[in-house]
Amino acid sequence: MNLILWRHAEAEDIAASDLARQLTTRGRKQAQNVARWLRARLPDDAVILASPAARTIQTAEALTDQYRVVREIAPNASIDAVLAAAGWPEGIASTVVVIGHQPTLGEVAARLLSTEDTRRSWAMKKAGVFWIKSRERNGDGDAVLLAAITPDLV
Repeated sequence: MNLILWRHAEAEDIAASDLARQLTTRGRKQAQNVARWLRARLPDDAVILASPAARTIQTAEALTDQYRVVREIAPNASIDAVLAAAGWPEGIASTVVVIGHQPTLGEVAARLLSTEDTRRSWAMKKAGVFWIKSRERNGDGDAVLLAAITPDLV
């Protein structure tokens, strides 16, 4: 499976609630640029999962109108909740895009790609992407980083 972790684009700092925070003008441009990069590479059957936060939904909408809102991946979700929503490592689809939040997405990447026992979060810029592939090697499950991008690189 391909697991694509996409952090929401830049959002306003203040709103009626954290879930109501909207993308800024810059954030909309970031989301559109990264969405263009992803769209050129995603298979047609990719499943898109978004947190219920307005900023993640707006980020998803830059990519497609075919996405699922998953409350379990809201801000401060657990690593296990994100992996369960995506069905890691077999996948609910061959490619799953999870549009979510820091520090959770950085924690997911650290767990899958690091051999450290500590549960640290990897830094991830707003609108950044970690593209991770599961594979079996010598009978063991493994994760491989295929791409790490920021909106400045696309």
